[in-house]
Amino acid sequence: MNVLDRILELRLERGWSEYRLSEESGISQTTISSWFRKQICPTIPSLEKICDAYNITLAQFFDDSCSCVSLTKKQSAVLQHFNALSKEKQDALLNYLSTK
Repeated sequence: MNVLDRILELRLERGWSEYRLSEESGISQTTISSWFRKQICPTIPSLEKICDAYNITLAQFFDDSCSCVSLTKKQSAVLQHFNALSKEKQDALLNYLSTK
C-alpha cells in the first residue's frame, strides 16, 4: 500500500483540501505538501495525527477493504457517552430515539 495514495484517497473522499487536512490534523500544510512533492512517507506520529483527523484508527488506515465512516466531533462524543451507559440505559435511549 502506498501511504501517500491512501492519505489522498481519504482526503478526497471527505472533500477536504490539503489546507483542511492540515487544520484538522495539526500538521502544517507545508509539511503535508512536501510529503507529496518529495514522495516521503510520514512518520508514525504524523500518521496518527492524520488518522485522528479522519476519525479512524491506524488499523483502519492500513485496511484498504475497510469502508470507514467519518464522524464529526459531536457524533464521536455521542458515541462515547452512549458506550459509557449501561445496557439498560442504552436500550432505553434507543427506544426513546426510535419513537416519534
